[in-house]
Amino acid sequence: MLKTQTLEAFYALKFDEAPPEPGTGDFNVFRLDLSNGLSHTMPYARYDFYKIMLIRGRHRCHYAAKSIEFDGSTLLFFNPATPYSFERLDAGSTGFFCIFKEAFFIENLRNGIGHLRMFEPENKSVYHLDGRQDQEVAVLFEKMLNEIHSDYRFRFDLIRNHVSELIHLALKMLPDEQLYQHPDTNARITSIFIKLLESQLPIQSKDQCIWMRSAGDFADRLSVHVNHLNRAVRAATGKTTTTHIAERITAEATALLKHTDWTVSEISYCLGFAQPAHFTYFFRKQTKLTPSAVRDV
Repeated sequence: MLKTQTLEAFYALKFDEAPPEPGTGDFNVFRLDLSNGLSHTMPYARYDFYKIMLIRGRHRCHYAAKSIEFDGSTLLFFNPATPYSFERLDAGSTGFFCIFKEAFFIENLRNGIGHLRMFEPENKSVYHLDGRQDQEVAVLFEKMLNEIHSDYRFRFDLIRNHVSELIHLALKMLPDEQLYQHPDTNARITSIFIKLLESQLPIQSKDQCIWMRSAGDFADRLSVHVNHLNRAVRAATGKTTTTHIAERITAEATALLKHTDWTVSEISYCLGFAQPAHFTYFFRKQTKLTPSAVRDV
């Protein structure tokens, strides 16, 4: 099984950088300077965070079962489901990158980004930029760098807007079709599973209740054996089906606790728990915090 590298391991390699602030979806942004520690080769692995990179120069990216070589200004999107590594082919490269967890969007906008085509496991994530596009993307990264080091109270809300604008710039562009091969069966099953999971969320009213909470529920809906689903999801993402479900329910629970005045009982019902005590046990197991503690933050 391919190893998943954690955000903690990433910062261990970058010993001169402080981890992101708690409660910010683990967002951070960096200027790419291949003359310092950022030039260290990272292993071919899955990483448990999203990454958006602007890089200039000649490089090769080993991405899932493909090796993609590109030159010039390139915008790349990496997701936790797909393993990758990066190889520099010439000197003098410049650029930027930012990293974040799903919670960076879910806890604030009540909607994830896994459904966007550049972050789906089987879709296309490399965009060649012309001079104008390079300038637009660079300006957004510069704004993120300026804000993250400011003392503005709502700087992460502003940064989130910059990231959203960056994503929408990419959505307007056609990806480099010729670089890719067709996805495998595991990726297709995983993509459908993720879309089904997201289709139940976000919760918009107290009358809404999710109807699929177990791996078996999703397997029945997909008309596959639960063991087949579990193997496919684990092969494609490095995480179990149950872990994906638990993480998404936890993120939605956190959003409801922070951004609604609903009672814990009402939230537990919406998330498919028969008793509030069951929800409290689940939430504490996932976060080490009680629902009331998160609400009081």
